[in-house]
Amino acid sequence: MKLVISSDHAGFPLKEEVRAYLAQAGHEVVDLGAYNTEPSDYPDYAEKVGLALRRGDAPRGILICGSGVGVCVAANKIPGIRAAICHDTYSAHQGVEHDQMNVIVLGARIIGSALAFEVVNAFVGAHFIATEERYVRRFKKVLAIEAKYQCGDGEAKQA
Repeated sequence: MKLVISSDHAGFPLKEEVRAYLAQAGHEVVDLGAYNTEPSDYPDYAEKVGLALRRGDAPRGILICGSGVGVCVAANKIPGIRAAICHDTYSAHQGVEHDQMNVIVLGARIIGSALAFEVVNAFVGAHFIATEERYVRRFKKVLAIEAKYQCGDGEAKQA
């Protein structure tokens, strides 16, 4: 699978480990930075992953910061991005299977590399269960909410 990956400075060491692990497993991994541990701003990297997915550069992305919270909040501001913090394998595959999660978020200060490898394996191996009507129905509702509030002026569209 082709993936985009990014982190801020706090997530850089884990990003490097996850990137190398996925590449060794045969995935194509596009690294969008950060490229060192010099202080950097997490929203910049969340936006890079979100825009790459919107352009179609890859179907899924991985974001890493210290806790995972910052990049998760920032990424979810981008229409079409469905990011979630996952520090366990169940959430990693269930988020894709039930909710079409397209960005997995890891907290480098929360999760170690061995568990991170298991979590990203669950994420990349999962597929949306499009044959189950309840998941499709719920996902359409999520898209409707996104469309309702995506108008560019900061206000909800009138229903």
